Amino acid sequence: MPENSSCSSASSCGRESCEGCPSAKKGGSGIEKEPMNAASNIKKVIGVVSGKGGVGKSFVTSSLASAMNKAGYKVGILDADITGPSIPKMFGVHGQVYGTEDGMIPMVAEDGTKIISINLLLDDEEAPVIWRGPVIAGVVKQFWNETVWGDIDYLFVDMPPGTGDVPLTVFQSLPVDGIVVVTSPQELVQMIVKKAYNMADMMHIPVLGVVENFSYLKCPDCGKEIKVFGESHVDEAALELNIPVLGKMPIDPEYAKLADEGRFFEMENPYLAAGVEVLKKL
Repeated sequence: MPENSSCSSASSCGRESCEGCPSAKKGGSGIEKEPMNAASNIKKVIGVVSGKGGVGKSFVTSSLASAMNKAGYKVGILDADITGPSIPKMFGVHGQVYGTEDGMIPMVAEDGTKIISINLLLDDEEAPVIWRGPVIAGVVKQFWNETVWGDIDYLFVDMPPGTGDVPLTVFQSLPVDGIVVVTSPQELVQMIVKKAYNMADMMHIPVLGVVENFSYLKCPDCGKEIKVFGESHVDEAALELNIPVLGKMPIDPEYAKLADEGRFFEMENPYLAAGVEVLKKL
């Protein structure tokens, strides 16, 4: 008799193969969540994912964090994109974090957002991080259980693209309350969204919705919306998967300028209003 009869491959499932199985029951052969840092009180953990790179995942992470901050919530960002960190620069945070007996103290941006990132541990923030997957996954766990987050209403986890080591580590080790999938308008969007959705579904993580980035560019002269990456297909994908579209964000040079200047938190972003409301209801 299989050890885990609820597993989709239960007919060939045994004790060894069930170790780490997303279908395993909590407290049984399933992987236990990493304990929260004793000096932290985090109410909600939100993962931001994408099926591929280059769709503006960190941009959406920062946008949602800033929006929730402006709505009066205490927010933090765990930059889990270890080999391609960008969150500190977007918020104008530089230097190195320091440690206490309780753990690492995250940097605090001008707007109060708490941030932990590999760039805040390096002597040179432009130095490449050339580590193998297991080491990177271990660092992500440390960012969770060795960072003194204090009181946080929403901790956003900015993950690297794809379905590799880091997303798997986050889904298995952190108490993720839901994920936001980020994509772009191209027709291959359905495949991209489905990859992220299916991984979350396998790990029993709720998918809160999808955000489309680079939806259009508004002409500064006539106001016409130019579909640089083609017509949107996100509504079709969202309908098929029965998840909401949380926003469609345009290409805006002003947003890029604020990010480059480390003043991203000053941005007013009305395009994610639906996403903010979903987060408030968690």
